[in-house]
Amino acid sequence: MARPRHPNKEIESAVAHAESLGWRVVPISGHAWGRLYCPWADRDGCMVSVWSTPRNAENHAKAIRRDVARCPHPGTE
Repeated sequence: MARPRHPNKEIESAVAHAESLGWRVVPISGHAWGRLYCPWADRDGCMVSVWSTPRNAENHAKAIRRDVARCPHPGTE
């Protein structure tokens, strides 16, 4: 089953970029639309929250891409 798409195109693009690098998307309910987990399958792995309705969607998408790029774990490039 495919994951649900984010309603904002910039954020959806950032989430798809993270998925292409091996990050896992976990949809959740509440204020956040979902969470991104880096491929480092350990409790020390990186996690990024994806908000459903951020104040500025473009800045949130940039922040997601920046956090994905800064992941220090091997195998995330």
